[in-house]
Amino acid sequence: MAQQSGEKPGFRGWKLHGDGKSIATGEVVMPNERLSWPRTIGIGAQHIVAMFGATFLVPLLTGFDPSTTLFFTGFGTLLFILVTAGRLPSYLGSSFALIAPIGAVTLYDPHAGVPLDGARQALAQGGVISVGVLLAVIGVVVHFAGARWIDKLMPPIVTGAIVSLIGFNLAPSAWKNVQQAPVTAAVTVVSIVLITVLFKGIIGRLSILIGVLIGYVCAIVRGEVNFEAIGAAPAVGLPVFHAPAFDPKYLGLFLPVVLVLIAENIGHVKSVSAMTGQNLDELTGRALFSDGISTVVAGFGGGSGTTTYAENIGVMAATRVYSTVAYIVAAIGALALSMLPKFGAAIATIPAGVLGGAATVLYGMIGMLGVRIWVQNQVDFSDPVNLNTAAVAMVMAIANYTLVLGGATFEGIAMGSFGAIIIYHLMRWISTKRGTNLEQASPASAPAGTELMGAAYGKRHAAEKLAE
Repeated sequence: MAQQSGEKPGFRGWKLHGDGKSIATGEVVMPNERLSWPRTIGIGAQHIVAMFGATFLVPLLTGFDPSTTLFFTGFGTLLFILVTAGRLPSYLGSSFALIAPIGAVTLYDPHAGVPLDGARQALAQGGVISVGVLLAVIGVVVHFAGARWIDKLMPPIVTGAIVSLIGFNLAPSAWKNVQQAPVTAAVTVVSIVLITVLFKGIIGRLSILIGVLIGYVCAIVRGEVNFEAIGAAPAVGLPVFHAPAFDPKYLGLFLPVVLVLIAENIGHVKSVSAMTGQNLDELTGRALFSDGISTVVAGFGGGSGTTTYAENIGVMAATRVYSTVAYIVAAIGALALSMLPKFGAAIATIPAGVLGGAATVLYGMIGMLGVRIWVQNQVDFSDPVNLNTAAVAMVMAIANYTLVLGGATFEGIAMGSFGAIIIYHLMRWISTKRGTNLEQASPASAPAGTELMGAAYGKRHAAEKLAE
């Protein structure tokens, strides 16, 4: 059901899909269409719930205000829909890629019971802004020059390594929280895992949120939750905004995150293109630019950076509704929730054990998403260039290699990200010049035909994904 190239509805309205009440088998609701308003509001509510499980964990792990963070995700989503002319459905939730650099600057410990230091938060916001500015600039370049240069700079082996190392770099943070309440953390992890496989449809896709709720109930039973802040918070009020500060020495911590946000945005565009049957590549630059500006605005007000969310792609895949107006409903809903201080205070009461359990799953998922990129693109690890690129980058990130250079600090994520890019291109250039690019890293032991089997699996997997 490819949309005609001339149909670029922008905000001139969304035409009703059929009678607005039902979707025939095999049909999809395109970005420029909508269902009846009650059903559209219902789909929007599902998007709120889908993004919520991951989005609200970011402020809990970084110490940022939950209501403020939620406010800027709603604002960012509206901005994204506007800049992409209503043609690219997406919710901009809080980026997990920024947790590590924010924590490195703020030194915030979510289980210590000590409030976030305001001065350090301001410096972290300055880092978030720097990420947004660079991403917006890259978006402008991509819009006018195309995205092929990004594919050359970050082929799948590099992209997978960068995404993966961010998740695994965060592992020690999850373990710290788990140690505070191992029983509650275990209940949370087990709940998430079981819900994922026990239930179909939207319930299974909300396993993280539901698992956190079960863990929260466990924490209440065990006396690990303090409700005083909820009673003290007003019922209605604006989020708390916080001004930023800037220090160039922290740029090395933040700027590598741009590589991840680029990969996430490009992946989102391609995913929506595959699901809708539309070629949306021309919107890649706009997506990057709007995500960058959203991150800048969030940084200036006290929110974390934003990014496109796979959770919401899951909702679209389950409902086959790609209407962008549903995301406008979700954004307005998020803005409304952000103005209920008691709601934000309730989120802040979630204890360390629950956070540790959820983070164990989420950080691991981020790490394995990088591995998934390798599998889907059939990255050949018998090639020593690929093998060394991933090997060195992963160890740098997991061990948190740190380099202080000219007053700037480069930690594991920065070292691993830049290391992956430099090692890959340097080794590939030398191996091509020397004619060693076909040498094996170790004696080949795979039976004949393994490569063909792998290629067949890759094609089958791609077909299955398109059929979902």
